[in-house]
Amino acid sequence: MSPALEQIIDLDRYPIHDPADPVTQALVEQCRAELDAVGCCCVRGFIRPESVARMLAEAERLKPQTYWSESSNNPYMTKDDPSLPEDHPKRIFNKRTNGFINSDLLEGDSDLRAAYDSDEMLRFVSDCLGVAPIYQWADPLGRNPYSVMEPGHEFAWHFDGNEFTVSILVQGAEKGGMFEYCPDLRSPENENLEAVTKVLRGDRGPVHELDLQPGDLQIFKGRFSMHRVTQIEGSRTRYIALPTYVLDPHSVNRPERAKQFYGRAEPIHYEREAQRPDRLLD
Repeated sequence: MSPALEQIIDLDRYPIHDPADPVTQALVEQCRAELDAVGCCCVRGFIRPESVARMLAEAERLKPQTYWSESSNNPYMTKDDPSLPEDHPKRIFNKRTNGFINSDLLEGDSDLRAAYDSDEMLRFVSDCLGVAPIYQWADPLGRNPYSVMEPGHEFAWHFDGNEFTVSILVQGAEKGGMFEYCPDLRSPENENLEAVTKVLRGDRGPVHELDLQPGDLQIFKGRFSMHRVTQIEGSRTRYIALPTYVLDPHSVNRPERAKQFYGRAEPIHYEREAQRPDRLLD
């Protein structure tokens, strides 16, 4: 049986089950202001410690089924295009090494799955974003996976294939594993290739850092804000849950991205490949 929401989320501190509560309204206003300012917000200690412990135990049980991948990726997770100039960001590749415990592997009584599937969580994320309706992602592999990073791993600069990602840190690295992001570096109307290239070449001007702690909730607009995770140091595995919400209930990853991240593409990825909500490079 799935745990109740109050066993997962600290509803005493963050009563998101009651959107009329002044505490919830103030929290939503704070998150919305941060998202408007930098495309990212963080709610500290959102998940109860006991629930974090259950998520960690689940991730460690499922870890043998992790799909590991190591590659060099451009920010769009696409193949090299020799027809473009060498300094085009589609031709600038950086190292990515990590694993995913795919969403379809989560256990029946998973805290992560229960939180993700709850109407209260969906409504809270929607209110924080100031966007409605939003939906749980249709992608069967990437809708709410665990990302797994071992010492020495890093996740190169990239844009997400979905509009919004909710992250819950389950276990941090001993050192490193810092989340870095560049708010609104592109838009549906403008890829802003020059600025993307500068960041890939080392420009720190647009870069923000977020030091997540276990149980923290992060809401992030990853479709338009390029981001990465710095190299993991020490001996501890980093686990982060990635419940993902979208504007288009029909959308899924491109087959190429699904294979890169999750080790396979399902029929739904091919069926919906031609039906994209925007014309961005990825």
